[in-house]
Amino acid sequence: MIKKKPLIFIVDDVPENIQIAISHLKELDCDFAYATSGEQALERIAATRPQLILMDVMMPGMSGFQTVEALGRNEATSSIPVIFLTARAESDDVVRGFSLGGVDYITKPFKGVELRSRVRNHLELHAYRASLEQLVEERTREAELLKDVIIEAMGELAEYRDPETGSHIHRTRAYVQVLAESLVQLGYFQERLTGEYIVLLWKSAPLHDIGKVAIRDSILLKPGKLTPGEFEEMKKHTLFGEEVIANLEHMAGQPTSFLSCAKEIAGSHHEKYDGSGYPRGLAGDGIPLAGRIMAVADVYDALISKRVYKNSMTHEEAMAIVLEGKGTHFDPILIDAFVAVEWQFRTIAANNRD
Repeated sequence: MIKKKPLIFIVDDVPENIQIAISHLKELDCDFAYATSGEQALERIAATRPQLILMDVMMPGMSGFQTVEALGRNEATSSIPVIFLTARAESDDVVRGFSLGGVDYITKPFKGVELRSRVRNHLELHAYRASLEQLVEERTREAELLKDVIIEAMGELAEYRDPETGSHIHRTRAYVQVLAESLVQLGYFQERLTGEYIVLLWKSAPLHDIGKVAIRDSILLKPGKLTPGEFEEMKKHTLFGEEVIANLEHMAGQPTSFLSCAKEIAGSHHEKYDGSGYPRGLAGDGIPLAGRIMAVADVYDALISKRVYKNSMTHEEAMAIVLEGKGTHFDPILIDAFVAVEWQFRTIAANNRD
């Protein structure tokens, strides 16, 4: 692959000054672009994304200082290094140039060797910083990928204990995402359900039943209805799940948004809107939103799934039961969101059969 030359962008209202700067810098093996006004520079710099800008200060219209201020307000151009190249040598001007984020300040007239040395140094520094940022991004992506793999593996620990649950975690995480997006579309919880938070929900959902790893096989794998005592034991998987994730927070040294979300889901996805759920009998808005969303996804999937003690229901049958729970088992707002995307639930279930 041919290595792209660095681009130096020169801003000066006097074309002769631009030519002089280029003549001094041409031996650096760079490409050049230019503008003769601040307004023109803003448009061209945003389009070309140079590696370095040489900025005159005294120009008609927008001054160099005003141009750099405008560049700083644009996320696409705010990180491009700027060297002020100007006849204004007063100390106040130099201070202002650096306060605006300039990396250097060269006064006219200048020597060619000085300009080349400073430009070369800043190009090398910019290239090093860019490569370092790219390395950090790559490492961050690797860490996120590893975290996602570990999360899914932990979620599947509980599923391996119960082979009948099959693709349950894959379906429920998809339901959760669809439900959250539906809520936003309907105008609910828009401040809370940001794109970032919906991703957190999607990533956290597989851990909702992680506490089942602590439930005895004689209960978890029982081929029939649980006794009242056994059901009380089964209920504890919510508290066990909270404890597992709390231990992860302790090992991490501090709470994280992901683990906090996962802990809410694990501990509250069996709570009911009317307060008759478990483990704490929370009601209404006292149930974390993540738990209320997970409750709909989890119950729907349990209804359409075959178990040793029951047959699977059709989508329509499961829909009827979920709708019947509006205001008692489920948050009414969640059911409105569910109805709006019920066809997506059907599709998810069909594409992720056990």
